[in-house]
Amino acid sequence: MKAKVRFFAKNAKTPPRVRLKSGQKICIQCVFWLLVCIQIVSANRPPRFLIDGRSEIVIRLKEGPDTPVGSLIYRLRGLDPDGDTLRFGIRDQVGSDILRIEAISSNEANIYLVKELDREVRDEYSFVLTLTDGNLGEGNFITQSFLLLVEDVNDNEPVFKPYPSAITVKEDAPPGVLLTVEATDLDEGAYGQVLYNLQELDGDVENFAIQTVNGKGVIRLTNRLDYERKSLYQLRVLAVDRANQGRVNTGTAAILVKVQDVEDQPPEFIVASPVTRISEDASVGTSVLQVRAIDGDRGINNRISYSIISGGEEHFDIDSSSGIVYTISPLDREDPSNSNGAYILEILATEESHMVSPLPSATTEVTIIVTDVNDEEPRFRSDRYIGEVIENAQQNTPITFLQDAIPEVFDYDQGKNGTFELYLVGDKGVFDVTPFKGINEASFLIRVNDPSFLDYESVTVMNFSLVAKEIVTKDPKMSVVPITVHIKDENDNFPEFTESLYTVSIPENCGVGTTVAWVQALDKDSDNYGTRGVRYTSLGGSIAHLLHLNPISGVITVKQAGDDNFDRELVSRHYLTVEARDDQGKGNRNTVQLIINIEDVNDNAPMFLANKYEARLLENELEFENPLVLEARDIDLNGTKNSHIEYSIVGGDYRKNFSIDPNLGIITPVGGIDFEQLPGDNSNIRPIHLTVRARDFGSPPLSSTVPVSVYVHDVNDHAPLFTQAVYRRAIPEDMPGGTSVLEVKARDGDGSAANSALAYRIQRGAGDKFVMDSRSGLVSVASGSSLDPDRTDPKTTRYTLTVVALDGGIGDQQLSASVIVNITIVDVNNKPPVLIEPGVVHVMENTQVGTTIYKAQAYDLDEQPVLRFAIDKSASYAKNEDGVPVSLAEYDYLSLWDLNTIDGTLKVVRLLDREKVEIIKLAITVEDMAAIDDGPKQTASAMLTIVVEDENDNNPKFRKPFYKTSITENSKQGMHIETVIADDADKNRTMTYYLEELRSFLHMESATGEVVVANRIDHEMYSWLNVTVKAVDSGVPSRYAVVDLFIQVLDENDNNPIFEPSPFEFRVREDAEPGTTVANIVAKDADAGDYGKITYLLDRVSTQGKFLINADTGALKVSDWLDRESQSVYNLVVEAWDNYQFGYLSGESRNAFKQIIVYVEDVNDNPPVLSLPLDCVTLTEFHNHREAIVSITATDADDNNTPNGRVQFHLVAGKGHELFRFEQVGGDANTGRLFAKQSLKDRFGNYTLIVEARDLGIPANVVRGDLHVCVTDYNDHAPIFVHPPQNVTIKVPENATIGTTVIEVRAIDADIGPNGAVRYRLRQDAQGAWRAFALQATSGALRTAKSFDRDKQTTYQLRIEAYDLGLPTPLSSDLDLTVYIQNVDNYRPRFPYKHIHLNVTENVQDYSAYLPSVIERDEIDRGDEPMLPVCYYIVEGNDGGMFEVDRNTHRLTAKALDREEKDQYLLTILASEDCMTKPNYEERLDAMSTLKVHIIVNDVNDNSPQFVTKIFTGGVTTEADFGIEFMHVKAVDSDEGINAKISYYLLGDVKETLTEGLENLAVSPFLVNVETGAVSLNFDPQKGMKGYFDFKVLANDTDGLQDEAHVFIYLLREDQRVRFVLRSHPSEIRDKINTFREKLARVTDSVVNIDDLRVHENKDGSVDNTKTDLYLHLVNGEDHSVLEVDQVLKLVDKNIEQLDDLFKEFNVLDTQPAEFSALSAERLSSSQAVYWLAWSSLLLGALLLLSVLAALAQRADYARRLKAATATAYYKSFQHENLHFTVFRASPTPGESDMTIRSSGGRVPNTNKHSTKGSNPIWLHAYENDWYKSDDQISHSERDSLDENAVDQDMSNEKPYFITTAAFPSIRSTETEPEADQGNYDFYQQLEQMKNAKNMETTEL
Repeated sequence: MKAKVRFFAKNAKTPPRVRLKSGQKICIQCVFWLLVCIQIVSANRPPRFLIDGRSEIVIRLKEGPDTPVGSLIYRLRGLDPDGDTLRFGIRDQVGSDILRIEAISSNEANIYLVKELDREVRDEYSFVLTLTDGNLGEGNFITQSFLLLVEDVNDNEPVFKPYPSAITVKEDAPPGVLLTVEATDLDEGAYGQVLYNLQELDGDVENFAIQTVNGKGVIRLTNRLDYERKSLYQLRVLAVDRANQGRVNTGTAAILVKVQDVEDQPPEFIVASPVTRISEDASVGTSVLQVRAIDGDRGINNRISYSIISGGEEHFDIDSSSGIVYTISPLDREDPSNSNGAYILEILATEESHMVSPLPSATTEVTIIVTDVNDEEPRFRSDRYIGEVIENAQQNTPITFLQDAIPEVFDYDQGKNGTFELYLVGDKGVFDVTPFKGINEASFLIRVNDPSFLDYESVTVMNFSLVAKEIVTKDPKMSVVPITVHIKDENDNFPEFTESLYTVSIPENCGVGTTVAWVQALDKDSDNYGTRGVRYTSLGGSIAHLLHLNPISGVITVKQAGDDNFDRELVSRHYLTVEARDDQGKGNRNTVQLIINIEDVNDNAPMFLANKYEARLLENELEFENPLVLEARDIDLNGTKNSHIEYSIVGGDYRKNFSIDPNLGIITPVGGIDFEQLPGDNSNIRPIHLTVRARDFGSPPLSSTVPVSVYVHDVNDHAPLFTQAVYRRAIPEDMPGGTSVLEVKARDGDGSAANSALAYRIQRGAGDKFVMDSRSGLVSVASGSSLDPDRTDPKTTRYTLTVVALDGGIGDQQLSASVIVNITIVDVNNKPPVLIEPGVVHVMENTQVGTTIYKAQAYDLDEQPVLRFAIDKSASYAKNEDGVPVSLAEYDYLSLWDLNTIDGTLKVVRLLDREKVEIIKLAITVEDMAAIDDGPKQTASAMLTIVVEDENDNNPKFRKPFYKTSITENSKQGMHIETVIADDADKNRTMTYYLEELRSFLHMESATGEVVVANRIDHEMYSWLNVTVKAVDSGVPSRYAVVDLFIQVLDENDNNPIFEPSPFEFRVREDAEPGTTVANIVAKDADAGDYGKITYLLDRVSTQGKFLINADTGALKVSDWLDRESQSVYNLVVEAWDNYQFGYLSGESRNAFKQIIVYVEDVNDNPPVLSLPLDCVTLTEFHNHREAIVSITATDADDNNTPNGRVQFHLVAGKGHELFRFEQVGGDANTGRLFAKQSLKDRFGNYTLIVEARDLGIPANVVRGDLHVCVTDYNDHAPIFVHPPQNVTIKVPENATIGTTVIEVRAIDADIGPNGAVRYRLRQDAQGAWRAFALQATSGALRTAKSFDRDKQTTYQLRIEAYDLGLPTPLSSDLDLTVYIQNVDNYRPRFPYKHIHLNVTENVQDYSAYLPSVIERDEIDRGDEPMLPVCYYIVEGNDGGMFEVDRNTHRLTAKALDREEKDQYLLTILASEDCMTKPNYEERLDAMSTLKVHIIVNDVNDNSPQFVTKIFTGGVTTEADFGIEFMHVKAVDSDEGINAKISYYLLGDVKETLTEGLENLAVSPFLVNVETGAVSLNFDPQKGMKGYFDFKVLANDTDGLQDEAHVFIYLLREDQRVRFVLRSHPSEIRDKINTFREKLARVTDSVVNIDDLRVHENKDGSVDNTKTDLYLHLVNGEDHSVLEVDQVLKLVDKNIEQLDDLFKEFNVLDTQPAEFSALSAERLSSSQAVYWLAWSSLLLGALLLLSVLAALAQRADYARRLKAATATAYYKSFQHENLHFTVFRASPTPGESDMTIRSSGGRVPNTNKHSTKGSNPIWLHAYENDWYKSDDQISHSERDSLDENAVDQDMSNEKPYFITTAAFPSIRSTETEPEADQGNYDFYQQLEQMKNAKNMETTEL
């Protein structure tokens, strides 16, 4: 066998092939091994560097002169094993020219520095040194990494970056940042860190500061600048590095700060004469003085204008430009507006500025003194006087001056020139004036002298003059003033409205200000009592608060509009009441009704009655199955455009297919709808969605839309259609029965599955040879049929079938289609085929799948052979490249191929892998498939050889799935990191390695896979280097593989800490407690671990012990109490150090620093210090209230720039503090001036004012002090008589003795001191009446001085003068009295009738009515006494002081009455001639002079309805009927009649919560009866419905007053109700049932709803009228769930002790479910049912027997015990709250105590615990205790209950009416020991077991 050897030449595309003989091969091998031995013997060993085991040479040199050029910096040493001479070198690269290597021996060399180092240019150099012995070959060297590190020295000065050399700052600029400068220092570390300092050329730097923030200098303005003080600052900024030793470098920057003047200074007066004199007769225009001011802002110098703001502006003016003050009107020294002829002018100087608002200004005061000239005449204060006096006024009645007239006359000339006399001219003696003389100033009165002329009906106005004339004899001056006196009418007419009823209309959308109505009332009286004085005072009604009634014009306008205020749909008509009163709203009143009709506007959109509409439409139909009618309602006014609705279709993809009647809303299809054109699934319904709009015709029109769904139903309107016109198929004649022949298919165009479903059948032509599947349309050969043409007669080789397809239509709607199917019978053959020899095929591996590599060829001699090719798996085999057979288990080589059985083509179906198989032998067979079935197989076979050629189809594979290693950051170039290796299964195994990324940091040797450092790596940028290594093989085309290489970069401390950007200014309150955090300083270090851990330090000098910093967190905190007043700003330096713990001492820590400013914010901790004058501040009562009285100041140590340091002044208390006020001085916040609020006339006296100085801090500090103000009096008030009134008549008995006091007169004087001291004297009259009386000068007591004789004189006319002691002129006034000498026997006044009735409307203010006059005389009294005034007094019935009666005018007035408090009053009015004092009323003596006044208070609608509770709860069962009224809401109205009529309404929607089964409820579930408040059901409840409802109800009265309440209604089942049986008739408990409900709800903590109250119904259906069935249910108040019956019963049991009193009060007999539902059980089989029934019957029979026996035994035992108990009967009374009864018992047995009754828990009667058979008999009283008797033993005694409680010794036929512990062992005596009890014997269980037990009932005690 010949061997084949392949050699591949380098770079040869086709490897040459050489065939060698075996001898040649041996020779070549020998030569090869010989050459190898020679190479080994002659090999050169490489040299190496001697570097003491280090991997890299590292040296450090200082930059600059510290390392001079030419310095020896390192000595290289090498070693060569062969002893060769070594040559050292350096690889050419950037920076290698700074070194020079010089050999000094065969194995040593020196390295010299040839250029000066500069760290700022380059801080490190990485070189590659080379070493060779000369035998390594050209270009081959041994390399060594050499790292030169350049150390920094402080050789660079800080250099400022460009900055502005000059800046401009406004003088009012607030403190803040002005400029930021930055200087850089190329050095590193502390040498490169820059600090900034600030200098100023003049040393004036207190206004500026600089801070170092993140390496920048921030220049700040610390204080406000003042241009007027300094306008230019020259700043010098020093940038200093932080060198801690050696040289310190400094850079400077000069900055010029220009201060820009702003208008912040007011003008300054430079010329202003303080006092100037001028004669009062100086002519107008005379210059008086000149002032001059300049602008306080020197840099602006605005123009100044002048003006006079106060003090004589009516006489003086000032030229606005020159400042010259001149006169503008004649001067008068006596002018009262000046102060004794002096004018103090306040002159305002204002800058004309366009920048400041308000304009800057300043004021100054100048005084102008007017010298006197005698030119005054007496003058009156008013030009004319208008007064009024009531008609028929009595003599000496003073007239009342109107229109603020001042009844004073003055003449301020001195001496006699200022004295004048007063008299009247033209008054016809009706009036006189007093006083008749005055000096300088006098007040006068005009009094009635002749009252007979004062008659309003005769004269209404009188005009005369008052003359004041000087008393000098030469040229006396005089003044005359006209006086008009109006005779005042009395008010005796009521206002009358022009209409009895006003009816108006307004639109419901009326706006504010719309005029609603104009009402007008007229009054026949005059002036204010008449029409002119009519005022419209009140507007009442439902919408009165929305309207405004003009009180004068009567015009009613809208005051509040919008919302639902005038919603016509809520209320279309409103009723209001308008009230008019005369006397300007204080007199008589009248009312009128105003009806307001609300006109409709279009404010309601139409609303559809349904949320959506649906209809059904058949395909192609023109009408719906049911008419589709849409209806919308518009609640606007019917019959108007606002409610007229038009319908239109506005939305939907198919809206054009439908039309809608615009008026009726009927939708109809426009044409037939094709179902198949609609999108949808296979269902027979497809929806069409439309949107219909309902629009009204209002302006503007409103509309709403509703969705409409039209469901189109499919109609069978498409016949089936076959996919082919004709079907043809040829089949062999031997095809067996059941074989499928062909499948026909038809399609139906209908859209629904029901109509498009098809069924197939053969109509004709099958000849019983073929059958068809009706569903699939598959035609098959019929079973048992033969298709052999030879067997048919006639011979048939072709069949024509007619196939029909039917669709899913029903009846006559079913459609069909037919098609022809032609089937041809084909003959078979039986000759075997012949296969041609395949040979050998070469195939490349990885040949594309689907490639045909071979085609088998065979032939068959039959006419129509059917040849099929196949691979014989058993005969096929394969081998790999080594010739080793490959099994199918190792590699399925047969699945690689696909042999087409028809055409014999062999295709590749899977990729070939030469590495697994190289030679494949395939056995190919061919078979004639057309051979007959019963003959032998017709086959042939051959072997195909396939050779798989190699292809580069395997990727390299790395030996590890990934590589992971680590290096330190800043590792030097060339340092080894990792070596990666990949293998390749192909022959192309030479690998080339690449790095996919990060090539700037890493270098990879492409041949070896070694990864080394290529550049400096920073851990802070790359803590991990994750790279992808790519290995590429040498194939063509080449293939590759990738692997992940993970390199961890280990950290070094090479980063300084950096402070995060943050504010450098912080604020802290001065009251901050130690430990308060001021700021959180945060610095970051890019290093990791300890190198990145920051330690914070704080400069202790700058903190002054007030602050500390957390070393770990950087939290800056307060360490000691702060005081802003001591220091307000702290400049702190914060240092951040990394690796502080381990590297600080060793110098391996890096640091950064930050300068921050902490401002201490002021806290209001200092109170103001008030500075008040010690002495009293004196002023006169005529002090001008516009002038300041005194200025006070206060100081506050807190910051004056904050509210804490600003002080305000207030008057808080003290006598007369309401007369004064404080005004803050604008320029000084802490100064206040005291002013009088008004004139201090008549306010003389000493005032001690409590002044409060309050700073504006929060909370404020307050101090108070006393300010003494003394107001001196001026005698300007004459005495005024206060008792008795003028012209009063006093009766004195004729027999009065001398010295009898007639009356004490009293006058008061508003002045004080001597000015207010009043003295009295009698004026002498011509008749000498004054001699009969004596008047005490100080007390005013008028006494008789002689005896009286009525026959000589009956009346005495006296005039009493009251005068004061004022200086220089005393003032006086007179009082006229008439003394009547009275007979001893006198008459008394009488009323014409004893009773009168008055109706007063409640709430009316100041109601008044005149009471009837008395009869002055009766027939018996006929004296000559004068008609004396009669005074009225209320002596009875005026409780609460609601009424008053004017004793003189007899006018009864009433305060506002409240009918709801009291609806009627009875007053007793006493008439008396004693008008001085109120007489003591004695009915026995004074009855003849009394009048009974019956006052009935008429109701007005002033009370709104009030619901009896704000929350109503109720329940309705699911068995309730529609429309049932199941509860009521109730409100009460305190008014009466129509005002108390209440209407009820349901507000808003009914909210449904936790409801089930109510989803389709479209209407409100409840209705509220408007009149009764009954709540009725508006839907049919169904079983299974759940939930509760809540809604609001409104109670409204006739005037629109209303109240709201909340209603909760719970939907419950019938079996959720509980029945309480009560021993009372329903009528007895109906009124107090709410008490029962409330107490039960409070005890059970639940909502209790009363469902029903009925007469009790027994189980047999009979009615018991003595009992009541109370049905109720309970609701959980938290989740609103209805409690089940068992839950209710448990609640009652749980709280039985608390319910004890309640159950006793209401005589509760039983508590049980309202209905008993039958038990339900699972269905049992018939056999099981019989089984259980049988056993149950037996068990019940046994229990019945036992019960009968037990009952008989108990009966005998109890009869014996009861009889024994009566032997020595006694009783013991027992009291329990309101329950008292007597218990009889027998003597106790040994160990048994007397029985007492106690109410213990679990033994309280009438609860559900005892509802089995009756109740606890302890509470019974005269009950039928017959449960242990037979029927014939029942007592029929006719005795009453008292008789039946007697003890009877014979117990055979009488009932026992006592209870023993033996009879009822469950009842324990309170004195019985527990051991004496008879166990847990339950009496109630015993009752249940009694055979003849009967129901026991309680009877009311």
